[in-house]
Amino acid sequence: MERVRLTPFPPREQATTRLCKVSSFATELLEIRSKEPSLHVLLIPGNPGIAAFYKDFVEALYENLGGQASVTAIGHISHSQKDCEHGRLFSLYEQIDHKVDFIEQELQHSEQPIVLVGHSIGAYIGLEVFKRFQNKIIFFVGLYPFLKMNKSSVTQSTIGYIARSSLLSKLVSLSASFIGSLRPSITRGIVRRSLGPSWSVTAVDAVRCHLLRLTEEPDWTFIRAQEEKMAFLFGVDDHWGPLSHLEEVK
Repeated sequence: MERVRLTPFPPREQATTRLCKVSSFATELLEIRSKEPSLHVLLIPGNPGIAAFYKDFVEALYENLGGQASVTAIGHISHSQKDCEHGRLFSLYEQIDHKVDFIEQELQHSEQPIVLVGHSIGAYIGLEVFKRFQNKIIFFVGLYPFLKMNKSSVTQSTIGYIARSSLLSKLVSLSASFIGSLRPSITRGIVRRSLGPSWSVTAVDAVRCHLLRLTEEPDWTFIRAQEEKMAFLFGVDDHWGPLSHLEEVK
């Protein structure tokens, strides 16, 4: 009986992490550089905003694009131990400007066009970035996009109710301070049980501070005008990016 010799799969290209300065802030990048790229894929993460969380995704994307595109995931400022900025919190506007500054610094003058990918709140940030680089960004993809507050979500309605009350907000802040004084393992457990495994204490504070902005309607006019340059992937049971928002996009 003839033996069949199996050819092993070639090893997957590994993404590497590096720190760079963007607007004087330490920024964590996860990237794979193509030797002959035809485009550059830039990924803006959702919460918790850590680039390394997307390692498998970045490597799979590079592989599926046949190594013909460079892929970079950019972390949010002050969302990991490597770029904590001494505990300073950054606003949603500052996170948007941070991504704009990165493109101007690292990608604006390269020959390759950009495909921008945003996950969850990263899609919200990505849309604002897309508006500023319509000649450089040739396509935008929103993965499970958070575009605005979902009024039918009990969790989001509760956060909204608390954010509108200065007294309740203060009580929540005091509670968060108390939780923060506990052991890290206990803190993580409380946050995950309360809001889900992907939410951090920093994210809770960010949502509370920027809730009014997030209750506004997205720029549907811009989205529909650029519909040929956009694609959205919604989840059936994702209350942060419900299917009702897909209908509005259409």
